[in-house]
Amino acid sequence: MTLLKIENLEVKTEEKKEILKNINMNINSGEIIILFGPNGSGKTSLLKSIIGLPNYKKTKGRILFNGKDITEKKPNEIQKEGIALAFQNPPEIKGVKLKEIISIISKNSVEAMHAVEELKLKKFLERDINVNFSGGEKKRAEILQLLLMEPKLLLVDEPDSGVDIESMKLLGKKINDYVKKKKASAIIITHQGEILKHVKAKKGYVMLDGEIICSGNVKKILRSIKKNGYERCMNCKMLIKK
Repeated sequence: MTLLKIENLEVKTEEKKEILKNINMNINSGEIIILFGPNGSGKTSLLKSIIGLPNYKKTKGRILFNGKDITEKKPNEIQKEGIALAFQNPPEIKGVKLKEIISIISKNSVEAMHAVEELKLKKFLERDINVNFSGGEKKRAEILQLLLMEPKLLLVDEPDSGVDIESMKLLGKKINDYVKKKKASAIIITHQGEILKHVKAKKGYVMLDGEIICSGNVKKILRSIKKNGYERCMNCKMLIKK
């Protein structure tokens, strides 16, 4: 069953700069999708456009979620539909303890504490969110909050960026377990593909200059990128345009 369908999506910034062009994507229930691309290729912009952030203006196309058109919905409305975003660089929130945000967003206190234990965050419960956290600790706290909202679609921006090996394993396992248990789906952005050692994904997309250039077997795409960089992808883009 198709959970998310993006059709011919084009997006501009508030300054009317085009950042996404003719984006088409299908994600099925229970599927983990990997989104590759160099810095500035539009990966994060795509996730922020899906979640409906106001400075990303959709000028063409539409986004369907569970068969419902969410193209013009606001972020809080989209979140209620079942989509949630984990940011690449979660902000520090002084004055709000991790345990306090958990109590607000969690629907099941027993499951919440189990997730805290699994992500090894118990000692951080009395601390302000992300204040003086390491990169891995911030990502684990961000994924914890994401999963406690119980979304049907996880949008995860570079969970393997700036984290230690142990944190990456914990994040990958928790995402896998959640997707399997809840029959949810996920879009995960990665540069180097390290998270693929820890999540079960079959399909990947490559973005360049705000466009999706290709899609296919995620392991084959990663091998090609590691061997040739994104140069071959750029050549494919030029051939497509011809």
